[in-house]
Amino acid sequence: MRTTLVGPCSVLLAAVLLLGGCAKTPEAGQDGASASPAGGAEKKSGGLLGSLLGSTKPVAIPEGTEFNIALEQTIASDKNQTGDTFEGSLAAPVSVDGKLVIPKGAAVRGHLVEAKESGRLKGVARLKLALDAVEVGGTSYDIQTTAVTRTGGDHKKRNTVMIGGGTAAGAVIGGIAGGGKGALIGGVVGAGAGTAGAAATGKKDISLGPETPLSFKLTQAVTVQVKQ
Repeated sequence: MRTTLVGPCSVLLAAVLLLGGCAKTPEAGQDGASASPAGGAEKKSGGLLGSLLGSTKPVAIPEGTEFNIALEQTIASDKNQTGDTFEGSLAAPVSVDGKLVIPKGAAVRGHLVEAKESGRLKGVARLKLALDAVEVGGTSYDIQTTAVTRTGGDHKKRNTVMIGGGTAAGAVIGGIAGGGKGALIGGVVGAGAGTAGAAATGKKDISLGPETPLSFKLTQAVTVQVKQ
């Protein structure tokens, strides 16, 4: 009968192999990265919270809703032309069913539907403005609104007074200088002077400065995305 003896070296080798096997952990994958379920849960929770914070919903702003704005620049009938654009901001928030949809201060853009310069003896100055877009949450939305019109003063009465006054003054001076004939000539000269004076000072243009309040109404409903 043959007996096999286990030497000290064999026992030592077996112990080393046993310790090496125990050192492996089930949490490490093939690339050594941790597969901790706790870390995955934290990432999932953070992603859900971020999604909720950034989520939006569509809100329809109905036709007839007022947009009260303040201009951010000067618009003048003798400086601007039809088609020129302008910028402004909401002077009051826009709400739907009692809920805020667009905050005060939101940027708006518009254009001049008409810009007409005042004439000197006739022709009334006119400015006609409409809104084209509003910014909500960093996104610009096209809108259609009523137009706001501003008209300059009528200078017909003023011109009549100036021309008539010039005629009378010329007639008086002409009458003193040369009797009836002089009065006739003086009247013609005075009328011409009065007309020239009216033409020189008769322009009545319109100027709308920054912070000028204007009110528009939607002529067509618009749907915007609002944060929940």
